[in-house]
Amino acid sequence: MRDVSRRRFVQATGAAVAAGTLAGCTGNGGGNGNGNGNGNGNGNGNGDGDGAEVPQEIDDFLSGANLYDGSIVDMTGEDEVTIMVGAGDGGLAFDPAAVRITSSTTVVWEWTGEGGSHNVASVEDSESDFQSEIVGEEGHTFNQSFDNTGIQLYVCQPHETQGMKGAIEVVEE
Repeated sequence: MRDVSRRRFVQATGAAVAAGTLAGCTGNGGGNGNGNGNGNGNGNGNGDGDGAEVPQEIDDFLSGANLYDGSIVDMTGEDEVTIMVGAGDGGLAFDPAAVRITSSTTVVWEWTGEGGSHNVASVEDSESDFQSEIVGEEGHTFNQSFDNTGIQLYVCQPHETQGMKGAIEVVEE
């Protein structure tokens, strides 16, 4: 029952954001809300205003994840992308939580030193298999290159139950 209530809340919030965005729309495709729902009541969308949708697999996996707001950060075309480990209040989040990259991009996870010791570990449904060591030291990094397209799902194993999850969509160059 909680999912239904949360879904209605997200849907209503998305509608309110969309209405506010449309009220000031000049036709340039901009906007910063997540009210461009995908037609199934999830109200998810891309906060960049470029119309790209969050893949359902990512949206489902990140439901309840810390710092996930229903949007995906588009970092396609970059050779290297950095994701902060131990972000947010309490240091129990990845930032950004959802990222879109092109194949052959290297992702660098960088530890903030907040929230205790963390790792980055792919989950069973991830396209690739990867895992870092558990570290609490600020400035520590873990690199992973993604050559194949698909969905990469990962967690911090010590804090997965506290919502420390992330996802990467790898698309063609």
